[in-house]
Amino acid sequence: MTLRADDGLRIRSSLTIEPNTTISGLSRTSLDVESLASFVIPLEQWRVWNTGAVLPNTSASDDMGYYSGTWGTDTAALKTYDVKTVGATTLYARTTVVLPPEYVATNAVSLRMSAGHLTAVADTTSTIDVDAYLSDDEAIISGSNLYSGSAQSCNSLTFANLDYTIDAGTLSPGNSIDVRLAVAVNDGAGASAVIACIGSTVLRCDIRG
Repeated sequence: MTLRADDGLRIRSSLTIEPNTTISGLSRTSLDVESLASFVIPLEQWRVWNTGAVLPNTSASDDMGYYSGTWGTDTAALKTYDVKTVGATTLYARTTVVLPPEYVATNAVSLRMSAGHLTAVADTTSTIDVDAYLSDDEAIISGSNLYSGSAQSCNSLTFANLDYTIDAGTLSPGNSIDVRLAVAVNDGAGASAVIACIGSTVLRCDIRG
């Protein structure tokens, strides 16, 4: 049976679509836009920023560490080593973020990090900044830094979401973005351990479908 409604069809109750039913003629562009849908960036996907090596499981030098945590107690996190009394120091990690096929070209894109401190805060400052460059798919960046905002403070024992809005004016589904995060801590107090920690990293973008 074919049901045709040239002047529109309104359903006042629920519509049930049976299994294995094919719906044709419905394009992605006809779907509603979901604003800033979240896509987790696995923490183990972050790498040493200037070599591409796996992050060490103990942060050292200018590299963040990937800590798996104690099974049944902790979850994985990116952390600095104990930087108390070190003064001003910056540690990095790098990854590639791919925009999903559902992404709406040139619509909103941001990176979110849940970040804070463990044991003690820095006596001066502790911030996280990001740099993000679009890949030209030929091993070269395309254009300038997509993040033009400021570094954001993570100097608190209460974790908070830090959002970094990316310039999406040239972005399309499937684009690869080379991202480096920089955790800058300045401490000279020398009391309890000062450890900056990132508990999750997330790509947020407008999608259809």
